[in-house]
Amino acid sequence: MAGITLAQAESRLTEYLAAEAKVLSGQRVEIDGQALFRADLEKIQTGIKLWDERAKALSASASGRARARTVRPWP
Repeated sequence: MAGITLAQAESRLTEYLAAEAKVLSGQRVEIDGQALFRADLEKIQTGIKLWDERAKALSASASGRARARTVRPWP
């Protein structure tokens, strides 16, 4: 198996963003068979961060851009 695609990462990110909106409005949401409630907001936001980072990395990889690097001048 080759790993996840950019489309899959973006799709999962969209699911987590929708879940966050529902939970913030007081609704229950289910992701991968797990029911999440307002008390699980931190878990949902962690998922958003994870999938956002994966989507960005896959997008950068697909466009041929290298990862950002920190350049420091000589002392």
